[in-house]
Amino acid sequence: QVQLVESGGGLVQPGGSLRLSCVGSGSTFSTYTMKWYRQAPGKERELVALIRPFGGTTNYADSVKGRFTISRDNDKNTVYLQMSSLKPEDTAVYYCSAGTTTSNRYWGQGTQVTVSS
Repeated sequence: QVQLVESGGGLVQPGGSLRLSCVGSGSTFSTYTMKWYRQAPGKERELVALIRPFGGTTNYADSVKGRFTISRDNDKNTVYLQMSSLKPEDTAVYYCSAGTTTSNRYWGQGTQVTVSS
């Protein structure tokens, strides 16, 4: 069992930056592919970025490429999402998940990101 807790969300102006963190419990954190998803009001949840457990290769949604960076620190059981050049359309609840490249086994509770002037 892995419990995930996100933090770091908040209100930021367009063009600003935020760093989200997701801390996981348990000794198996390093074996999971970690993902960040987001869900805006009235929209489906979408995959934003993922980082694989071995080698740490990453993938990004086209909408965030060049602006967001996912990283992980397995010693701290933590995955990060550094977000820069934020746009109003980035406003959403951001969730982290742990699983494989094609599945999600565990979810966090989400953290709200609001981009507004």
